[in-house]
Amino acid sequence: MDKNTVYPYEPWSISEREFVVKNKHYNEAIFSIGNGYMGMRGTLEEDYTGPDNSTTPGMYVNGVYASEEIIYGEEAPKLPEKSQTIINIADWSKINIYLGKEKFDLLEGEVSNYERVLDMKKGVLERGLVWISPTGKKIQLQITRFLSQSSPHIGVIFYKFKPLNFSGSIKLVTESDGNSQNYHFPRKKKLLSIEEIGFQEEIEYVIQKANSTAIQIGIAVVNSFNTENMIRKESREVLSDKLVSQYDLDVREGEEYSLYRYLAVYTSLEMESNGSVTGDLKELVLSELKIELRKGSQVLLNEHQEFMKKYWEDMDIKIEGDPALQQGFRFNAFHLLQSTGRDARTNIAAKGLTGEFYEGHYFWDTEIYIIPFFLYSRPEIARNLLMFRYYNLEKARENARRMRLDGALYPWRTINGEEASGFFMGSTVQYHINADIAYAIYQYYTATEDKEFLYKYGAEILAETARMWAARGDYIPLKGNKFCINEVCGPDEYKPGVNNNCYTNYMAKFNLQFALDVMKKLEKEEPVLYNELKERIKLKAEELIKWENAVDSMYLPFSEELGIHPQDDSFLFKKSVDISSIPAEEIPLVRNWHPLVIWRYQLIKQADVILLMLLLGDQFTLEEKKSNYDFYEPRTTHDSSLSPAIYSIIANEIGYLDEAYKYFMRTVRLDLDDYNKNTYQGLHTASMAGSWLSLIQGFAGFRNYAGQLYFSPQIPSRWERLEFKIKFQKRNLKIVISPENTEYKLISGDELKIFHKKEEILLRPGKSIQVP
Repeated sequence: MDKNTVYPYEPWSISEREFVVKNKHYNEAIFSIGNGYMGMRGTLEEDYTGPDNSTTPGMYVNGVYASEEIIYGEEAPKLPEKSQTIINIADWSKINIYLGKEKFDLLEGEVSNYERVLDMKKGVLERGLVWISPTGKKIQLQITRFLSQSSPHIGVIFYKFKPLNFSGSIKLVTESDGNSQNYHFPRKKKLLSIEEIGFQEEIEYVIQKANSTAIQIGIAVVNSFNTENMIRKESREVLSDKLVSQYDLDVREGEEYSLYRYLAVYTSLEMESNGSVTGDLKELVLSELKIELRKGSQVLLNEHQEFMKKYWEDMDIKIEGDPALQQGFRFNAFHLLQSTGRDARTNIAAKGLTGEFYEGHYFWDTEIYIIPFFLYSRPEIARNLLMFRYYNLEKARENARRMRLDGALYPWRTINGEEASGFFMGSTVQYHINADIAYAIYQYYTATEDKEFLYKYGAEILAETARMWAARGDYIPLKGNKFCINEVCGPDEYKPGVNNNCYTNYMAKFNLQFALDVMKKLEKEEPVLYNELKERIKLKAEELIKWENAVDSMYLPFSEELGIHPQDDSFLFKKSVDISSIPAEEIPLVRNWHPLVIWRYQLIKQADVILLMLLLGDQFTLEEKKSNYDFYEPRTTHDSSLSPAIYSIIANEIGYLDEAYKYFMRTVRLDLDDYNKNTYQGLHTASMAGSWLSLIQGFAGFRNYAGQLYFSPQIPSRWERLEFKIKFQKRNLKIVISPENTEYKLISGDELKIFHKKEEILLRPGKSIQVP
């Protein structure tokens, strides 16, 4: 079935007009809600009588994880020892309604006027329907849920019901279920145990504890009705690992009734990181619930929606002329907000807070894809994502020592800051994570001029990552005594353990040079801070000389014969293969071919050299970008969802507009159209951010080179207009691009010099400039 018959192209919402069991897994990811602190999959409130394997409930708290010993087929020294897995916590959302003895069930009786809507403007999930029971009783249901963006520990469900053709008895039963489990990665051992469960008066509370990490999770839930005089009888019961509240109601035909179910969540992690929080977890979560309950549901909803209004004022991109893309971008921007930690203690997982695949791990996706998305609209979020790396710097140092290196080596996959991947071919070997973080610091600083961050936090990360590169590389006589970095893996995970990956070498050089520049700048402008840093990390003057030598001697691959940058020392000496000849059922190759088969061909999983052409684009000519694109594009399978966005941007830059649009389409609606047939596992957050990159860096031709803005717009002819805003160096800009011209307006801040297709333009406050 074409999902678009169920989900029309609406600019601000995703609407499901028919309940289809086979779409249920997919829907649970699409209709997820979250607020960066916690997230829940789009499951139904009522018990589901369909097949057990067609639903995977999920309620997650960012940064809450279990850990187990990694079991290797064969042991080797110094491999990561502990896994990390995001935990599915207690389910608070269960609400069942009975019309007499008949229990509401979408698969029983008759359903009409069905609609479920993810309202992205308001940040709520709504469901409405009319149900006719098998005996003919008719009831209207309207259910709204949200996890508050303004009060991140709070969630609310509005459950409204109206009997349409009867008066009499209705029963409501709510549950908080502490018997939670991970569905995507089931474990033989229970990940959570219940420490305490019960009622404090009418409030349900569950205190769980992760058996392996001792992290405690506390939830408190309470029910409130819009009118208490309809309650004939109520009871509460503790059933082992469940809290059940039951209400027998007297209702009248045609009257609407409302149940408000409030949630509060806290964990021991917040108590550890906030010394001002005292008492125990149970007291804390109960207190939080009572405070928010006094506000009332409408105030909580209004505050949440005001947050969303301001978010969209900063973030929204208007695409006139293509409703599918307009919907797709807003869907992506909405879910990125929902999944990104903003407390500097957490980050954003590859699947956000929408599923358990990739076990809730944070990757380099954050620095290269997601930080740019927030940097030019909500720079404070970008800053906190970088602070997460600073707060985990000591663990990165420990990781470097594990690999017999100086400085710090950031983990490939992590939740708590330690390496969590037992697959060394794709994890520890990807040293470029260090340079990706350094690059994100560079982008952040040049876009914000936040010297406090750079000097107090960024400088230390830069120094320790530079130390790692200086220790990791070697001067190789047969390479002209160049500084070489051997046995690594670049972004292309199909080529691990290679020498001189082009992306890695260029980015390592960038990391070393930026670290040198910042050390000199810090010494000159803040000598006290510089001396404190030197003392704290025992930085010696001779180390900076080593970094300079490595920069000057870095081996940078280039083939004069082909006019391209070889991906690594061996890539050009592998057999070429026609990707179009590979049967569709064998894609992605990572699931179907033995690694040794993949490695022996010129096959690329995702943008590697082409990503380099974007990040350090001012170091390469347009001809070089075109030559590299022409060479690598036919060899790239795009088995990673990170890839199409980058190819779209470079295709735009070199004038391959049809290819740019093709790859953009694969990015912006990857999850909505389920291109990879795996949306049910959780949404692809890096690809979602890639849709912003494709729009702004691709079609608008936006670049930030050394704190200077460049634009080279060329939107598709089918678009009528592309409009967006940029925050840059304490200024707000508005850019409107049409097929005829581009308008730049400096909304606020001091005058700013920008470049439009290499032409210098001076923007003055409140003034607009149109360029043909």
